[in-house]
Amino acid sequence: MRHSSGRHHADTEVKTFQRGDWRVIRDLLPYLLEYKFRVGIALSCLVLAKVTNLGIPILMKRLIDALNIKATSPEILLVVPVGLLLAYGALRISASLFTELREALFARVTQNAVRKVALQVFEHLHSLALSFHLARQTGGVSRDIERGTRGIQSLISYSLYSILPTFIEFCLVLGYFAYSYDIWFAAITLAALILYIAFTIVVTEWRTHFRRTMNDMDSRANQKAIDSLLNFETVKYFSNEAFEAGRYDENLLRYQVAAVKSQKSLAVLNLGQQTIIAIGLVLILWRATLGVINGSMTLGDFVLVNTLMIQLYIPLNFLGVIYREIKQALTDMDRMFSLLNTEKEIADAPHAPPLKINQYSHGPDVHFEHVSFHYDAKREILRDVSFHIPAGTITAVVGQSGAGKSTLARLLFRFYDVQSGKILIDGQNILDVQQASLRKAIGIVPQDTVLFNDTIGYNIAYGNPKASIEEVQEAARAAQIDGFIKHLPDGYDTQVGERGLKLSGGEKQRVAIARTLLKKPVMLIFDEATSALDSKTERAFQEELLSLAKNRTTLIIAHRLSTIVHADQVLVMDHGQIVERGTHIELLAKNGRYAEMWHMQERAALD
Repeated sequence: MRHSSGRHHADTEVKTFQRGDWRVIRDLLPYLLEYKFRVGIALSCLVLAKVTNLGIPILMKRLIDALNIKATSPEILLVVPVGLLLAYGALRISASLFTELREALFARVTQNAVRKVALQVFEHLHSLALSFHLARQTGGVSRDIERGTRGIQSLISYSLYSILPTFIEFCLVLGYFAYSYDIWFAAITLAALILYIAFTIVVTEWRTHFRRTMNDMDSRANQKAIDSLLNFETVKYFSNEAFEAGRYDENLLRYQVAAVKSQKSLAVLNLGQQTIIAIGLVLILWRATLGVINGSMTLGDFVLVNTLMIQLYIPLNFLGVIYREIKQALTDMDRMFSLLNTEKEIADAPHAPPLKINQYSHGPDVHFEHVSFHYDAKREILRDVSFHIPAGTITAVVGQSGAGKSTLARLLFRFYDVQSGKILIDGQNILDVQQASLRKAIGIVPQDTVLFNDTIGYNIAYGNPKASIEEVQEAARAAQIDGFIKHLPDGYDTQVGERGLKLSGGEKQRVAIARTLLKKPVMLIFDEATSALDSKTERAFQEELLSLAKNRTTLIIAHRLSTIVHADQVLVMDHGQIVERGTHIELLAKNGRYAEMWHMQERAALD
């Protein structure tokens, strides 16, 4: 069965149908049944196509029998019965018509299911917690979605256009054989089919581990390649091109070994299938030959039996590849639906109300009350942290790396939930309100700025996609980047490249600040947002920051203390605890940890 060899590079392991396969089909059915009427008409066309397909060889038999007349017979004028010829042509056209109608009707059903499932998975991925995205392999997840959507099309295509039509045709042929001829015709056909299916499944099961290895190596090679390309600069910094190529080739080599073994096992499958088909066909034709000899069958019957068997066995030739493709589609869809069924670690409480901000205040009032948190139970990040950010004020958090400063912003934005304690915004526990409303109220500028591979204008406008160009430019001016953009040849249409790599660190941070300002949140969080800015731009931004903070509550996480001298309060953190708090002047007067950090940075600046 050489037809199946072209599919031996299937990406997914093959197993017998298990409960999980039926669960996948059950998950898919609601998307297909949105068009019940269209599905019903398509299935009706499928049956009609097979009925007319069966009628074609039957009419051919009658034509042959009509032609088998002695030349001296007075019936010579009926050598070519016009009615049979016209009926034969009509049946051929009808079979093609019903087949094309079925595919045309079902196309909308298939594409609608693909679109809705892909969209739902995409939306669900965006709703998952930050911990999922930090642990995921981007290449693997994108490959799962790609395979899953392709799997929907494959499953529908092979089941509706191959398996179901073949089953219907097989039932029709068996019925016709049992009704019109000796029962042995139906018995031999049924036995050959059962043996063929059993052999295909058993041998395919034997080949499972080859396919599993091929799938794993394919995914790993893809993940390594994407990870390497995303870190292109790092690879160049350390001249590790050969090392990356070696890692990639190692997985490709394993894939190659598994693929060769899979091809050899495929040869065994092909040979066995062909042998079963040949034996069944020979036995059927032998029975037909005996029938012609003893006069119980005509020459037309002999041709009919041969045509029906060939017509039946042609789709059976593809059973191996169809079985594998359906199993591959089910497995791929299962992996995609597994993404869809991934539990949300950070979920809204049932009937959670939106966050309500006091419209008459200058930003929200924020309370951290005895907050403790850890990413890993073996290492506590925050220990009984309590502080208050009054509405409309600037609070700065400073401390050594690893002190837990950035964790405060992540908890406030609810990327994670606290293990104990609570965070209140205008008296509302953030665990009890809708995440969307919470995040809409907060604008955050992270330390590590990642931009979309699009224009500068697009990246700034991302803070508010509905903003006008004037509003985008106003935000750029507030972030001290408007002048730089105007001096670029393409201005706001300048492409920033993958992850914004065409811009410097300072330029990327200013774009990030601009898009956050465009969002117009009631609370601002700057997580080391000025770390990549030069001194002149930093001073200019400080002045702008004071203006912006007048009508907003602001939290600044800073390493350079010069950026937070005007803060209303400064919190000094060490090992997950607040060790000092007060204004810049008050903390210098205490001559404690903050004063020590201040003097160290002053000496470094002088050097």
